[in-house]
Amino acid sequence: MQTNLSNERHVTGMKQVTKAIARGEAMRVFIASDADEFVVNKMKQISNEHGIPIDDTMSMAELGRACKIDVAAATAAVLKD
Repeated sequence: MQTNLSNERHVTGMKQVTKAIARGEAMRVFIASDADEFVVNKMKQISNEHGIPIDDTMSMAELGRACKIDVAAATAAVLKD
C-alpha cells in the first residue's frame, strides 16, 4: 500500500509524532513494519492510549517516500485540520 502523506498535514519521526499525539493533533499514526522494536512498541502504546488508529503496512523506505523525505522514516502521523 503506497500512501502519499505529502498531500496531508503530517509530522515525521518518533519525537514529533509523540508530541502531536500528546497535543491531540494526530489523526492517524503510521509505524513502519520494519522499524526498531522499541519504536514500534512505544508508538503502539501511545497511539492505543489515545485511541488513534495505526497503519503499520509500509516499510521504513516506503514511509519515507510517502512523506516525501530523502531518508527512511520509522513513524509519521497525519494531523487534524
